[in-house]
Amino acid sequence: MNPFLELGIREEVVKAISEIGFEKPSEIQEKAIPVLLTGSDDFVGLAQTGTGKTAAFGLPLLEQLDFSQKHPQALVLCPTRELCLQIAKDLEKFAKYIDNVHVVAVYGGANISDQLRQIRRGVQIVVATPGRMLDIIGRNAIDFSNVKYVVLDEADEMLNMGFQEDINNILSETPEDKKTWLFSATMPREVRRIAQKYMTDPFELTVGTKNTGNANIEHQYFLVKARDKYAAFKRIVDSNPEIFGIVFCRTKIETQEIAEALIKDGYNADALHGDLSQQQRDKVMKRYRDRSLQMLIATDVAARGIDVNDVTHVINFSLPDEIENYTHRSGRTARAGKTGISISLINIKEQSKIRQLEKVIGKPFVKMQVPQGEEVVAKQLMTIIDKVKNVEVNEEQINTFLPAIMEGFEDLSKEEIVKRFASLEFNRFLDYYKNAPDLNIDAREVSGDRRERGERGERQSSKGYTRLFMNLGSVDEFSRGDMLGFICNTANISGKSIGKIDLKGVFTFFEVQDEEVNKVFDGFKGVDFNGRQVRIEVSGEGRSDRGDRGGRSRGGDRGGRGRGERSGGFGGERRDRGGDRRGGFSGERRERGGDNGGFRDFSGKRRESKSKY
Repeated sequence: MNPFLELGIREEVVKAISEIGFEKPSEIQEKAIPVLLTGSDDFVGLAQTGTGKTAAFGLPLLEQLDFSQKHPQALVLCPTRELCLQIAKDLEKFAKYIDNVHVVAVYGGANISDQLRQIRRGVQIVVATPGRMLDIIGRNAIDFSNVKYVVLDEADEMLNMGFQEDINNILSETPEDKKTWLFSATMPREVRRIAQKYMTDPFELTVGTKNTGNANIEHQYFLVKARDKYAAFKRIVDSNPEIFGIVFCRTKIETQEIAEALIKDGYNADALHGDLSQQQRDKVMKRYRDRSLQMLIATDVAARGIDVNDVTHVINFSLPDEIENYTHRSGRTARAGKTGISISLINIKEQSKIRQLEKVIGKPFVKMQVPQGEEVVAKQLMTIIDKVKNVEVNEEQINTFLPAIMEGFEDLSKEEIVKRFASLEFNRFLDYYKNAPDLNIDAREVSGDRRERGERGERQSSKGYTRLFMNLGSVDEFSRGDMLGFICNTANISGKSIGKIDLKGVFTFFEVQDEEVNKVFDGFKGVDFNGRQVRIEVSGEGRSDRGDRGGRSRGGDRGGRGRGERSGGFGGERRDRGGDRRGGFSGERRERGGDNGGFRDFSGKRRESKSKY
């Protein structure tokens, strides 16, 4: 007997889920479905992403609702449009053999008229993001008076995204005697408060340990210098030729820059962030689901709700600001009982974050070595050999061309043919990794001293260049590309004259060819940015001794801690430009020019981004 039948799911639904690969229930499904089928209790379910929560609440909903009626009987709230669409599609698949089931997905970025039309035609299950749901409620376009069940999916994510007030307003439109089912990967205080406010003596079910990660995920970290992070990242990717991964960045700018660099370097990659239109997002996600993309480069907000099977790796190019976000990131892999790897690229100062993450997820992180060039080359060569051995040969069609093929190779030996075929792909890796340096760093080499210049702003200039200091940085909403253009336009010099740009929070180091230094100083005389005079100086160890900074420590043009960096790890506070700003998981200040705002053009005018994130 099918185990889902034993749980109390009707045959029509079991037939449908069997067709999409459901063979036996996951732990959350096995434990939650019998409770939810009674329909008599509010419910709190704690389980990691990828454990089958949609079926855990979706299958009981299909058993509880009256599909002869065409008014809303169930409301499912979730944080993102991707998750909204995914849940709606899953429910439709589960209900394939049930008549008159109508599910509507209500989310921002799509035509609201189409969604209103679907609601007017009659619907039993509404799956919605809070913002668009409030919009429709405000138009008096939906009646929730007959709603029997409200599901809050990914509740912790909705609260992280600031939907507390929206959820309150939406739930106030639903009957008091409804049943509320809350599902979450973590149980912060805010989620606990929702449970206390809207539920009566809920049945609480925890699968695994609260706030821990999926047991099938291996957590790794690589210790590298900040300037070597992209090179190390590429080596990790190249040493995993079959990688199908999601790469997480902290800001939209970083996401776009990495995606563009990867595309330029010949990788199948694209970016997913808040500035994309819904049409662009859908296009990127379709390519990723079709595996036309090997890597999806995403911000936390944009990636929430992504449910793609067989993701092999999650790579944290930058660690998240909030500790809970690491759990959600890593949960994109090892879904449905499969295994996966979560990789973090960190610098010396971030090692303490790894220790804290270990305590939260209850699993150790494995320190890995960035592969040496010859290791990557060997891995790529063996992959080429495996592809040749396993390629499917279409005997019927290729036979027509065999005589011409044989004639073309008749002057080559077997060994020559093998070498040439291998070299078609192999040569570019040989060239790229020829004399490749070791990118690993040993924490013991830099602990307690100041030899790790790469993490603290290198003091040494490249040969033929002079290293300069500028009192503008990322908090002034500059990316490295913006800063390059600002310098070149102001000093009237070519971009080829600029070497390394080391963008910090409130200041920047940059290299200029020796012969162009005077032009930079002349070009920036009297220049101000947003009412503040731009200051250019030659970088040097003695800068903190200069009297015009009032004894401020190196790099901090606004006082505070040296270099304007935040102290502390996953907590602590510092007073930033706009008053008190609470720290978080990152231990670094949140840069205003990232995913939380716009950016400036070189005239100093502000260009607004399309999204609040």
